[in-house]
Amino acid sequence: MVDWTSFGAVLFDLDGVVTPTAAIHEKAWADLFARWDFDADDYLTYVDGRPRYDGVKAFLDSRGVELPWGDPSDPPGDGTICAMGNRKDENFNAVLAREGIEPYAGTLKVLDVLDHAGVPSAIVSSSKNAGTVLRAAGIVGRFRAVVDGLVAVEHHLAGKPEPAMFTYAAQQLGVTPAQAVVVEDASSGVAAGRAGDFGLVVGVDRGGNREALMAAGASIVVDDLDETLQ
Repeated sequence: MVDWTSFGAVLFDLDGVVTPTAAIHEKAWADLFARWDFDADDYLTYVDGRPRYDGVKAFLDSRGVELPWGDPSDPPGDGTICAMGNRKDENFNAVLAREGIEPYAGTLKVLDVLDHAGVPSAIVSSSKNAGTVLRAAGIVGRFRAVVDGLVAVEHHLAGKPEPAMFTYAAQQLGVTPAQAVVVEDASSGVAAGRAGDFGLVVGVDRGGNREALMAAGASIVVDDLDETLQ
């Protein structure tokens, strides 16, 4: 169990923690990297939790494929890292529009506890689509702050596994890292929470990632957040 109300703020990753968008991301990545037999292990190892372009580069490096970085304005394609990242983004939005999204019930229960106690929460996501996902899930108003990939670019915040995005979110909520909880389903995000000396780092294992989350520094690992309320 976690005494959520003993902390000053809770910082949630989005994909795989608040909404099951990790599955949509995995579909989009698998389509992007189909020629290289991209699988679930590749998703967890190279792209899960990372900024999109960094994920493209990490996976291609693992296959010995070299591409120029390009520019974020590159149209979706295969010629540069940015072009491939933009094609992945296009794939993701197509699946989201087609299938929709529902937030995890266990996470909503935790949010209800936090709201009742007046503990603020934030989304901290490497994705630049966080706002779109939150609106699609109908929960955009549940969070005091949203620190996503767009904010990271605007404020020159290093992506996970660096702690900068979580640290910035804590500042936005008026707390120190020691007073805040980080909730993550990606080992890179857990590592960011641990590197930032946050008060508690909760790992959420949605699919066989428990050992990696513990190895990255999670204080505890659960299958779903409703376990923390029992």
